[in-house]
Amino acid sequence: MAAAFSSFSSFSTLNLQFSSQNSSTKFPPSSKPFKRRSLRRPAITATVSDRPSIFRPAPPPPEAVKPTKLRKIPGDYGLPLIGPWKDRQDYFYDQGRDEFFKSRIQKYKSTVFRTNMPPGPLISFNPNVIVLLDGKSFPILFETDKVEKKDLFTGTYMPSTDLTGGYRMLSYLDPSEPNHAKLKKLMFFLLSHRRHQVIPEFHNSYAELFESLENELATKGKAGFGPANEQAAFNFLARSFYGVNPSDTKLGSDGPKIINKWVLFQLHPLLRLGLPRGIEDGILHTISLPPFLIKKDYQRLYDFFYQNSTSVLDQAEKLDISRDEACHNLIFATCFNSFGGMRIFFPNMLKWVGRGGAKLHAELAREIRSAIKSNGGNVTMAAMENMPLMKSVVYEALRIEPPVPSQYAKAKRDFVIESHDSAFQIKEGEMLYGYQPFATKDSKIFDRAEEFVPGRFVGDEGEKLLKHVLWSNGPENGTPTINNKQCAGKDFVVLASRLLLVELFRRYDSFGIEVAPSPLGASVTLTSLKRASF
Repeated sequence: MAAAFSSFSSFSTLNLQFSSQNSSTKFPPSSKPFKRRSLRRPAITATVSDRPSIFRPAPPPPEAVKPTKLRKIPGDYGLPLIGPWKDRQDYFYDQGRDEFFKSRIQKYKSTVFRTNMPPGPLISFNPNVIVLLDGKSFPILFETDKVEKKDLFTGTYMPSTDLTGGYRMLSYLDPSEPNHAKLKKLMFFLLSHRRHQVIPEFHNSYAELFESLENELATKGKAGFGPANEQAAFNFLARSFYGVNPSDTKLGSDGPKIINKWVLFQLHPLLRLGLPRGIEDGILHTISLPPFLIKKDYQRLYDFFYQNSTSVLDQAEKLDISRDEACHNLIFATCFNSFGGMRIFFPNMLKWVGRGGAKLHAELAREIRSAIKSNGGNVTMAAMENMPLMKSVVYEALRIEPPVPSQYAKAKRDFVIESHDSAFQIKEGEMLYGYQPFATKDSKIFDRAEEFVPGRFVGDEGEKLLKHVLWSNGPENGTPTINNKQCAGKDFVVLASRLLLVELFRRYDSFGIEVAPSPLGASVTLTSLKRASF
């Protein structure tokens, strides 16, 4: 991304440019568009205020002093079974995730240390990891010549392949495996073959969302963003990728509900659901839920995708991938990766923008509407390139709260990693773990790292910092290829996030929210939507 950043380099590589004629949407001026800590904490309210937003890009990171001597990696794993169990209690209940890491940084005086990561026994019998919590050591997780990613997508355990048709999905494959390149090429095809439908279908799906939110606000005084966003996201993905409206099929409006249940069967060992501690930890964090319980629902998803992805399945056969394996990968890419990303990140982004207040909202509205007007009333890729603040806000939301917080890798050989002040020897076979929100809020890299600074990435100096935005299993200025593990849909997610802000601020001057925790991302409730006045 720089000319590359701004023009979506990997979209360009895949011939994914969106022309004004084919992918624009004309907008008429009048269009309307847990026991100890329960999840039921008091809602955080963000009111529309005049608090100024600050748009000064951070200075480039200072040069770190070159470590001259190896330091022994601090920390330990404790006794077998007991150590992993105790660390799990700290992680989920006695400390919580962020405090779990902060307390160990303070204890060991190091952002690199040894510990156990959940879930541990009986789901994972090798929970020992070396944790990387700074922006300098973290990128080693992307270096496929030094680390492998085989079966590490969810961490120290892998969900049963019975949940995915008996196949290991692309996300679990290392680039060294032959099937990786074939399946990633298929994902690139999926992203490109209906590229001209993405912008119009996003408009159609999210116009429906905002109309439903307005109606709910009018009748109830509040409107939950989450359920409406899930339905809009699934409709958008089905319409843009596969050319089908789910409501016109046997699946109807059940897609999001089935996906959420299916994802729960895969991720429950890593989630806090607010159940009593004995039940949640004794069952959901200790044993895997049996896949047969979700089999019938998953079959409905499979039938929907198989019946509506003929052109993509034809391409899969050309790549020597069976139609069955391809279909299961399409489900995973669309429902787990893309839908899951929109389900988590869109509310998170709204949370941060909502807290930005009236001044930020006004600046976004002016910039977005002016760029659309200058483009003949059309939303196109070119128009969005003329919205630097909007683009920066998306990057800043990805930086401060990455939608996928954890990354894992296993050392292929011995090597040395460096934090800002130390160097450490990594041995072949050791598991590395990185908690992304700490790496992307590294105060030695980002000025005012804990703050949401909307214009952080505006201008040349701001764009230089994009290499430290690491949400996609790679740096934001990197490009997904068949030889790396960077998310194939990285630029698609950024595009969709930009489109959400465009749709929001071409319709509304400002909005109010309440925010509460949820197992995945934030739970956002809209309390007001102020209609566009200029």
